[in-house]
Amino acid sequence: MHRHEAEVNRWLPSAIAPRLRWSVEVEDWLLLGFEHVPGRHADLAPGAPDLAKIVPVLGILGAELAACPVQAPLVAEQWARLASWRRLAKDTPPDLDPWAREHLDELVAEEARAIELVAGDHLVHTDLHSLNIFVGEDGARIVDWAWSRRGNPALDTAFLIPRLIAAGHHPDAAECWPEAVLAWRSTPAATRKAFAIAIWGIWQLLERDQSLPHRPALITAARGWTLHRIHQHKIGNEQADQG
Repeated sequence: MHRHEAEVNRWLPSAIAPRLRWSVEVEDWLLLGFEHVPGRHADLAPGAPDLAKIVPVLGILGAELAACPVQAPLVAEQWARLASWRRLAKDTPPDLDPWAREHLDELVAEEARAIELVAGDHLVHTDLHSLNIFVGEDGARIVDWAWSRRGNPALDTAFLIPRLIAAGHHPDAAECWPEAVLAWRSTPAATRKAFAIAIWGIWQLLERDQSLPHRPALITAARGWTLHRIHQHKIGNEQADQG
């Protein structure tokens, strides 16, 4: 995992990630030394000034990390192996959200679409949250690239949206905030819906298998985004029919 991070760092633009200065390997220990980045963890709350500094970084993530030369694992393969909603449908936890329980067939089908849509050659971080975003006077930097993968360039923005919702944003506001990011702005509504459903399923499955204190809030946020996406998708279809 950390060897992967060291390899990836050599290719990342310095504007978005601290540089790797040295690495030492002794027996079973691998130490990585990165440049010091003045700043603090990002504040994702509504109205926080940090949000304006994060958008340009998302733009670079979506535009400049194409054709990644690092042989990072593929998100599509990872999601296919995980098959979150399919597993939840096969072995449904008794406390699964009632709406999800009633719509498992739809969720499984959308997850399958998401696996196809998430494919790509862009390097994506896949774990964007406030602790992995450092904000200083000169902008924001992304740390902890150990879980980076190759996939759709819009995915990092998609993973960040439930974090924004958990921080207090309405789902509509959380989606509108990164519209300046080309990779996200050009993502079709159907793809956004599929990503929302897949992300909800991943966190729901992880919570079933290993409960963590912070995860219920993320599940609630991802559920909220999913229902918002489904509602918006229905509105779009109705308007298309009327037109």
